[in-house]
Amino acid sequence: MDWNLFFTQLMNGLQLGLLLFLLASGLTLVFGIMDFINLAHGSFYMIGAYFCATLTYVTGSFVLAALIAVGGVFVVGVIVEATIVKRLYRSDHLDQVLVTFGLILVFDTAVHMIWGPQGMAVPLPRYLDGQVEFGTLVLPTYRLVIIASGLLVAAGLYVLVMKTRLGMLIRAGASNRVMVSALGVNINRLFMVVFGLGAALAGLSGLLIAPITETSIGMGNDIIIVAFVVVIVGGIGSIKGAFFAALLIGLIDTLGRSYLDVFLKIFMSAQNAETAAPALSAMLIYIMMAVILAVRPQGLFPPGGVR
Repeated sequence: MDWNLFFTQLMNGLQLGLLLFLLASGLTLVFGIMDFINLAHGSFYMIGAYFCATLTYVTGSFVLAALIAVGGVFVVGVIVEATIVKRLYRSDHLDQVLVTFGLILVFDTAVHMIWGPQGMAVPLPRYLDGQVEFGTLVLPTYRLVIIASGLLVAAGLYVLVMKTRLGMLIRAGASNRVMVSALGVNINRLFMVVFGLGAALAGLSGLLIAPITETSIGMGNDIIIVAFVVVIVGGIGSIKGAFFAALLIGLIDTLGRSYLDVFLKIFMSAQNAETAAPALSAMLIYIMMAVILAVRPQGLFPPGGVR
C-alpha cells in the first residue's frame, strides 16, 4: 500500500470535511433554532467566493479580501433575513422550500448579471501557493491553511456557543425557542444574528475553496445537498454533531472514491470492481445516512432538550 498516497487522501478528506462543517454549521443553526429550511444557503457559499475573488483583484491581498468578504456575506445574510426570510417563519416548510428555491434562481441570475457567465480564478500569494514536506509526504500549503482555518473556526464556534451569552441563547433556542421568547429575549434580533452568522460561515467555506476550484455560477447548489446530509446525520441544531458528521462524511467520501475499487476486487473481477466503484462511492454517504437514521433517528449528537 502506498502510505504517502493514503495520507494525502486522508488530508483531502479532512479538508473536505472541514469545508462541509463551515457550510453545515450555519445551516444547522438556522434549521435547528429557527426551524427554517433554507435551500438558498448554498448561494451564500457562492457569494462568498465571488466577493473574495473580486476583492482579491481590487486589494491585491487574498487574506484581506477574505476578511472583507466574510463581513460582506454577513451583511447580505442580514438583508435577506430582514426583507424576505423573517416573513416565512410562521409559514410551513413547503412555503420555505419554494421561496428559498426562488432565491437560488435570483442569486444565480444576479451573479450572472454582475460577474458574467465565466468563472473567476482566485490567485493565491506566494506564501500560500507552495508545498510543505513532512519527510516523504508533500502537501500543498494552502490545503493545510484550509484545515487550520476550519479547526480554528470550529474552536471559535465552540467558545461562542458554549462560553458566551449569545451562545447560551443559541443553545436555548435550539432546545426550546418558545421558552426563550417567553423569557423576554428579542427573538427577532437573535434570528437575524444567527441567520447572518450562518451566511458568513457559508461564505467562508466558499471563498476558501475558490482558489482550488475557481468561482462559478451555482457552485453551491450541489454541495448544499451534502450539507443537509451533515446536518441530519450530526443532529439538527447541534454544532458538535455537524463537526463530527462533516469529518466522517468527508473522509468516507474521499477514501471511498480512492479505495472502494480495491476493496471490491476482493469479491469480484477487476473489471466489475472498476465499473461498480464510482457508482457505489457516490452513494456511500447516503447509505451511511440511512443506516444512522435507522439506528439513531435524532442524529449522532442531537442538542439537549426537546424543541
